[in-house]
Amino acid sequence: QVRLVESGGGLVQAGESLRLSCATSAQIASRYVMAWFRQAPGKERAIVAIISWSGDNTFYADSVKGRFTISRDNAKNTVYLQMNSLKLEDTAVYYCAADSQYYGIGDEYDYWGQGTQVTVSS
Repeated sequence: QVRLVESGGGLVQAGESLRLSCATSAQIASRYVMAWFRQAPGKERAIVAIISWSGDNTFYADSVKGRFTISRDNAKNTVYLQMNSLKLEDTAVYYCAADSQYYGIGDEYDYWGQGTQVTVSS
């Protein structure tokens, strides 16, 4: 059974850091592309970062490049999103997503977590 469970969200001040985690199944950890999306208040859900099944290839949205790092530890069935230098505009619900083949910025991922709230205050 494929399951994605995000954790690590919370309330932080601008400039601080958070690390989000997404617990996955062994099936996903083995060969699935993983991605992080976010949905800010009043906005559409948008890509944040993508990582290939091996972890060798990554993609970042321009808005987070240089500040966020996606990584995965397949032995622990977990994907991470390290978020540094957080800004007010990073406030959103963050979702992890998985797909067996898709590696793209759209919503066409087969599996989604429930989301975790990240709120950045001034």
